[in-house]
Amino acid sequence: QVQRFLTAKSVAEGRTSLLMSAFVKIPMQFLILFIGVMVFVFYQFNQPPLIFKADDRAKVEQRAEYQALNQEYAQAFNARKDAAVAFADDANTEAGKQSYLVANNTMDGIRNRAITFWKQATGNTKFNDTNYVFPSFITTYAPPGVVGLIIAAIFAAAMSTISAELASLSTATVMDFYKRHYRKEAADAHYLKVSKFVTGAWGLFACIVALNATKLGSLIEVVNKFGSYFYGSLLGVFVLAIGTKRATGNGAFFGLIAGVVAVFAWDRYKPISFLWYNLIGCVVVVVVGMLISVLVDRRR
Repeated sequence: QVQRFLTAKSVAEGRTSLLMSAFVKIPMQFLILFIGVMVFVFYQFNQPPLIFKADDRAKVEQRAEYQALNQEYAQAFNARKDAAVAFADDANTEAGKQSYLVANNTMDGIRNRAITFWKQATGNTKFNDTNYVFPSFITTYAPPGVVGLIIAAIFAAAMSTISAELASLSTATVMDFYKRHYRKEAADAHYLKVSKFVTGAWGLFACIVALNATKLGSLIEVVNKFGSYFYGSLLGVFVLAIGTKRATGNGAFFGLIAGVVAVFAWDRYKPISFLWYNLIGCVVVVVVGMLISVLVDRRR
């Protein structure tokens, strides 16, 4: 997106691109979150599996202990379902709310016992099926044709996004680091070979990160949490560039560094919800950038 804005032929074209992006992305984000909410509601009235990942579930589902837990889980689900229906009929009833919460906590307790049993039975201490909730829902309840379309859409979106990101990373690495610091004068064919190698290296790095990212919890939260370390600071640079004429390059550069450092320090010593890091990073960049621009650069 930033590349599109910076390469716009005119200010009007950049504004149009920004508005079109907003018209597309805001409804898209709403739709993504809405689907998650609807899946949550669906599982309030349709029993979810004890373990969402089919491969992990297959390792223990024939065990007598797991089957007993599954029966307990079904009973607890029916109790929660009845409580949810009663609470929906009269949302102002505190007793209905408490009944629902008690039944939900009972289900959570049984699921935790099932996870503990799975770890003991398999000898694997690492368990995380958060990212398999939606795939489990799709493969269980969606028609085969819809499943195929969803898988095709996921692959298409992933390939288009990855190709653009790898191209950007390769270009930045070759032009901003390799060419500037190592081989300032070389043939274009040489830089092309280096860019292919760098693209492969970044692809390998992305694969390693992806394999380990699944262990960190919900992928949506992981992506946004890591992004929040930098999104706010980058926004602050654009605020300086667009919002004021007094900001200088040095101010924006050192403000960016200060913003990133401030976010990491805040997360290290006084962690809060990662969504706040966007605001913190932006404010620090703007304040530090303006101070350096006004107090330091203007005196030269």
